Amino acid sequence: MPNVFIGNQTAFSAASAREPFDYALANGFDAFEWFPDKKISGAGWDEQDLPPAARAEIRRTAQSKGIRLSVHGRWDADPLEPRALTLLLKDIDLAQELGAELFNIHLYPERGLDVYLRAIEPLLRRTAAAGLQLSIENSPHNVPDHFIQFFKLLRESGLPGAHAGMCFDIGHANLCAGTRNDYLKYFLALGASIPIIHLHLHENWGDADSHLPLFTGPAGKDEAGLKNFISAIQARKYSGSMILEGWPQPPTLLNQAREKLLQLIGEGAAKTALC
Repeated sequence: MPNVFIGNQTAFSAASAREPFDYALANGFDAFEWFPDKKISGAGWDEQDLPPAARAEIRRTAQSKGIRLSVHGRWDADPLEPRALTLLLKDIDLAQELGAELFNIHLYPERGLDVYLRAIEPLLRRTAAAGLQLSIENSPHNVPDHFIQFFKLLRESGLPGAHAGMCFDIGHANLCAGTRNDYLKYFLALGASIPIIHLHLHENWGDADSHLPLFTGPAGKDEAGLKNFISAIQARKYSGSMILEGWPQPPTLLNQAREKLLQLIGEGAAKTALC
């Protein structure tokens, strides 16, 4: 599979914003995602916890180690809300200063996809100008048709959109009412017209967004679903990051997930070469 980077993500449950990043460095991951998610309780972090000197040091370190960085806009920021849009623009500034290649947000279709598209116009323009990819992620409440219709609107809008695509989150697709416990069905329903540029990988049992590490949920009992998903993204010639969302205890579960994932990727590549 060409240009695939596997990494982990910050977490409010970690001792600090740096802890998961330092773990990625120590264990040879080649992708990492910064996710500002400070809670009312004070747990987690936001852009104020990474001053300019820290951002510059992270950028230099990631570049020297060949780590592909991304930034996840804060999860509760709905671009339709003026204050949230301001926060997301700050997150884009953070992405630029960290040297990230991609910025990720969620899709909010409740007031209409055309309204959402107009709301994210500043984000589309800012990321395009910054040379950042913009990925739009499925939540458990989004259905495939939301993305089919959104990207159709984007293509017809005249707005900058060549740098935009979908972040496919397998755990969220697994919770979607129409594809519960069948994230592959969701993925295939998107069709070939949807550009998939980012992946969030975690598991659940179809009951809650529990963010189980790969191979500790359903794939721990039967790898067939994940194997078929890998085949599907290989057929698309997917290029980008695969982010293992979550900060499990012990963190070595991330290493185990990466190794098994690489094995499936290798098996899929070998199978494709024989066809």
